[in-house]
Amino acid sequence: MAQDPLYGALSLTRKAGKLAMGFDPVKDQVLSGKAFLVLTAADLSPKTQKRVELYCQDLVEMIPTPLTQAQLAGFARKPVGVLGVLDSNLAALCKNALLKSAAAAAAQIPNQEDKSE
Repeated sequence: MAQDPLYGALSLTRKAGKLAMGFDPVKDQVLSGKAFLVLTAADLSPKTQKRVELYCQDLVEMIPTPLTQAQLAGFARKPVGVLGVLDSNLAALCKNALLKSAAAAAAQIPNQEDKSE
């Protein structure tokens, strides 16, 4: 897990003190205008996902991640499903890391056309 670019970016963000963790703390940061990016765990409940979408609407970008709450607990020290990045540069770092993670995951999926021959 430590080699996942998103995990590393989120860990750095937490160490910098610019990461809000948990539904209520992130909601407070979004509504006060301090959050630049909101990330959600892959296994977040649909009801909580919808609530996060509602409070982020028109205020801040919300992106689901491929990481589960258990995986996020590795650096958060507790299972957490909602994260808020409180710095614009670190938010950009996390978004870029998320793209790298998605590209790496896509590269690991075998091409279906190759199997048909």
